[in-house]
Amino acid sequence: MSELKRNGLWLKIILGSVILAIGLAAGASEPPLIKSGDGSYFFKSAKVDLANWPDRILEDSGDTFFRIDNICALLLAGGASIAMHQHADKEIAEHLDEHATFHGFADEGLNVLGFPGTHFAATSLWYALAAENRDEFNKERAWTMMTALAVTGVVTTGLKAIRDNETPNDRSWAWPSGHTSSSFTVASVLDEFYGPKVGIPAYVLASLVAYRMMDTGDHWASDVVFGATLGWVVGHTIAGKHKKLEFAGFEVLPYVAAGDTTVMGIGFIKQF
Repeated sequence: MSELKRNGLWLKIILGSVILAIGLAAGASEPPLIKSGDGSYFFKSAKVDLANWPDRILEDSGDTFFRIDNICALLLAGGASIAMHQHADKEIAEHLDEHATFHGFADEGLNVLGFPGTHFAATSLWYALAAENRDEFNKERAWTMMTALAVTGVVTTGLKAIRDNETPNDRSWAWPSGHTSSSFTVASVLDEFYGPKVGIPAYVLASLVAYRMMDTGDHWASDVVFGATLGWVVGHTIAGKHKKLEFAGFEVLPYVAAGDTTVMGIGFIKQF
């Protein structure tokens, strides 16, 4: 299983998801509406979101990669990657080879936690539970995470195919690190949605995944640096854009009223 992961199983999952979404979109002349009746609300909701997913991916990609600050961050990370690959990469790899930190369960555990397929599976579960509970707030957030992961995955795959260099372990498609870019996408989205109480632990875990990829020789340090920057840029931009939930033209906000008893719910706001 470890060998399959390293040879691109996660790339097939990402591309397969995108192809499925495009296929569903092509089969519908207009976006379907969710109607009451028999059948799972999850499947009805997923059909609508998948049909609209290609357009959302393209729109969010444009909003991400045509922003000047994001372009500058990625160019700086790319330049740093080029500079590091000339000298520092080999020195760092040799040092880590002699002083490996992760072994056994810790090594494989971080490998699984950083695996993009794990992120897609966990996000799918989040989406399914929210959809079945008619929880539009969490359903939208889960779908935003799914979109951010898809954008990161497609861009990472494209860059790997273009660069096509070898890892310290002599495996192909080294730059950038897919585990790192996906992990930092997850951390950035969670940070954007829930703040530092969730974001900081998520970044710590993403950083451990990134270090593990260098520690085991699966990636150069330059692969990790750019992967982390890519995930940070995509995650924060897309989650920041979709942080506010809208329903039927109304902005949906959590509502708390304190009195004799505390009442919690959601509020609908719209400017006329």
